[in-house]
Amino acid sequence: MTASPEPLFDPAFLSRLEYLALAAKRIVRGELRGERPTQVRGSGVQFADFREYQPGDDFRYVDWHAYARIGQLLLKLFEEEQDLHVYFLLDHSRSMGQGAPSKSWFAKRLTAALAFIALSNLDRAGVSLFHHSVVRELSMARGKDRILSMLSFLKESGDGEGSTDLAQTVKEFLNRNRRQGVVVLISDLFDDRGYRDALDCLRYARHQVMIMHVIAEKDRNPSLRGDVDLEDAETGVRRAIIISERSLAAYRKSFDRFLEGVNAYGQKHEVPILQVQTDQDLEKVVLELFRRGGFVQ
Repeated sequence: MTASPEPLFDPAFLSRLEYLALAAKRIVRGELRGERPTQVRGSGVQFADFREYQPGDDFRYVDWHAYARIGQLLLKLFEEEQDLHVYFLLDHSRSMGQGAPSKSWFAKRLTAALAFIALSNLDRAGVSLFHHSVVRELSMARGKDRILSMLSFLKESGDGEGSTDLAQTVKEFLNRNRRQGVVVLISDLFDDRGYRDALDCLRYARHQVMIMHVIAEKDRNPSLRGDVDLEDAETGVRRAIIISERSLAAYRKSFDRFLEGVNAYGQKHEVPILQVQTDQDLEKVVLELFRRGGFVQ
């Protein structure tokens, strides 16, 4: 496991959160929350329509001016703003501890940045850490002041552990969270069972799904040569092998196919997928995500 280049959440990072929230809002012209109306009966923020009064309706929403003009009881309908639920599914398996900086370090900072933007727009945000299943959760909260508890939660979660089971994680998550919203899966997608079944389950549950696919440079280009004793980061299985230039070339080709497969899934099913590397600038990653319109719509 590689040491992180700086503290997870230092004062400089906290000051950048406000900038990112404002910059993201400018990109989408402030339409993160206020343009998600749902027509409901009763009070709200914007008038929508009339319908005839029916016994049992609340007299407070009768249009008495219309009654005075035409002698008919009409009930006002409004469009009511509803806060969006943003769920962060954060990979906490051992493989996320790899890289320089580590994938876990980068993923936690990315989660914090996106969560702060959601909270700044009065949406509700929560975090679920997982490896073989959901292992720790921070319940849904609303308001910018909640970011401190989220930062503490992420900071205190420690190093990753266990092996990844995306399908089991998603099933457990869906059983616990039945309200539809935006699900942001932040993971390296390293799972021997594959990732497709898990993503299919999220889509079938009618969530707006987006994937932040986090990879490290050493995932693509491992600096290994000769006789080595390899240990699987998640299972602990050890294997002695000889690594040659030919075997490294075959590995890189296989890894590129893996990345292409992830992107192909996103294109086929219209799931926004942003592949990010841990040595990328966080601000650029976040703002690129908003320029693509992939976080909230």
